[in-house]
Amino acid sequence: MAYRLRSTLLKAVIPAVIGVAVVVWMFLSDFNPQAWNLLRLDTRTVIGLCAALVFVVGRDWGLAWRFRIITDKALTWKRAFRVDIMCAFTSAITPSAVGGSALAVFYLNREGVKVGRATALTLTTLLLDELFFVVFCPVLILLIPWDDLFGEVSGDAFLSGMEWVFWLVYAGIVIWAGILYLGILARPQWLEKGVMWLFGLRMLRRWSKNAQEMMSNLRETSQWVRGRSKGWWAEVFGATTVSWFSRYFVVNALFWAFVPAASGLLVFGRQFVVWVVLMISPTPGGSGVSEYIFTNYYGDLIGDISVALVLATIWRILSYYIYLIGGALLAPSYFRKHEISD
Repeated sequence: MAYRLRSTLLKAVIPAVIGVAVVVWMFLSDFNPQAWNLLRLDTRTVIGLCAALVFVVGRDWGLAWRFRIITDKALTWKRAFRVDIMCAFTSAITPSAVGGSALAVFYLNREGVKVGRATALTLTTLLLDELFFVVFCPVLILLIPWDDLFGEVSGDAFLSGMEWVFWLVYAGIVIWAGILYLGILARPQWLEKGVMWLFGLRMLRRWSKNAQEMMSNLRETSQWVRGRSKGWWAEVFGATTVSWFSRYFVVNALFWAFVPAASGLLVFGRQFVVWVVLMISPTPGGSGVSEYIFTNYYGDLIGDISVALVLATIWRILSYYIYLIGGALLAPSYFRKHEISD
């Protein structure tokens, strides 16, 4: 147990060092001290920063609400928030492609939820998150002009790369959402047959036992969620939307405080793009990559690279470092006091 705690805390230090190193490098390279004159601390700024903190809470409240709904309120609000913070902490110390959602099985189990049901609940939350992106992408494309969303990509390697990565990742999200929908709601038997045929091939046969266990969990998930009412789906998807919208509105609040002339809808839409692109970040929690993308992608709306750097730093403190620190503080007592349920 002591070794596990030391390993966990060490993993929390690595992304922090990466993120801080990149921010320091960017400040040394691009920051102009005169930019502080553009960042006035007035009533509007204070209100905007307070609103950003409210949206940070909204993000966690939405996810805790979702954990409460999917467990039929077996989790208290305190325990639901604890699972949420630990998932966020795991996301902060692992590459974005891995994320913390998958380990919700472990954390739900630590809170007394049986392994099989915890797996079913986690797969359901994964489906809900993917559906959020699938549904809202077309909406944003209809509301925001293309050239505004991605900027003038012609001749700009960064913006052109952002556009290509966004669509590649989004295509992956659509495919993954389709697989989850097929396996959980529509035709679980089709997916099971396909997966077991695939793992029956000689080169994959060594993992056939793991595939069988995965399909067993998927069957249990399907049986559980297919009996849910439309009202239940509306509520749990509403909680998912509240969480993601709150996550995006943190940046809207910062722009309202420091760059009020920027379009709120465009700021929101670009956050959608940012989070999609960050899904394949190779660094833990998107450390370094997030700050770079924010500074360059929002640069045309802010108008000053130095101000963009400051906003990127505040954004990362509110959306990343508080979870890195909070999870590191919670982890020791969490692993000591919670026992795994069979």
